[in-house]
Amino acid sequence: MKVVSALIIGLCAIVAASLLSQGLMGLRTADRYVTVKGMAEREVQADLALWPIRFVATGSTLDEAQNKARSSREAIMAFLKLQAIDQSAVELQRLDVTDTRANPYAGNNSEQQYIINQTLMVRSTDIDRIRQAAQNVSELVDSDVVLSSDYGPSGPTYLFNGLNDIKPAMIAEATAAARESAQQFARDAEAELGGLRRANQGVFQILARDQAPGISEQQQPVKTVRVVSTFDYYLQ
Repeated sequence: MKVVSALIIGLCAIVAASLLSQGLMGLRTADRYVTVKGMAEREVQADLALWPIRFVATGSTLDEAQNKARSSREAIMAFLKLQAIDQSAVELQRLDVTDTRANPYAGNNSEQQYIINQTLMVRSTDIDRIRQAAQNVSELVDSDVVLSSDYGPSGPTYLFNGLNDIKPAMIAEATAAARESAQQFARDAEAELGGLRRANQGVFQILARDQAPGISEQQQPVKTVRVVSTFDYYLQ
């Protein structure tokens, strides 16, 4: 009887040791993984242009400043018409009237002067037409329009709103690039690539195509969309 009990205890010890060994082996295997990154880039064209045309008109009387402002608005609308930009794409967004005598720091020896700042916003999906018109904006100066950039950028702002349309394909491209890198690592390490352990899609960035000092992404109608995704793969 004692012999049988000893055999049973011995078998249990062997089985327990085997299970423990397999568990530790599984633990070590689970710790073996590689982290790789996959990048995808697309060159895209802006699909919306916002062009704030800001101008200033001054006068010693309010009527005089208003007349100059009206003349400047008419000159701008005529210019846009020559550039084949429809009037429906233009709207008044900002109008500021300043009486300089109301400024206590201006002094009392200056002639009373009214200053009118006005902004006409051009909103268009015809990017090429806006680009061409912006190149010819000096014609407004020739028409005695005093342009201003006090409230922001003086040129058009180009936006890209089609990110959601290209996201799936770019994520697939980044995933494929990351898996290829992981497979190469596994070959170099004389291991086999296992399943996916963890994935991080990453952040989509819209960048200027021509990245140079002083040039912002919104100034360029052609942009680069980039995503860098991170993946962990098990190694076997």
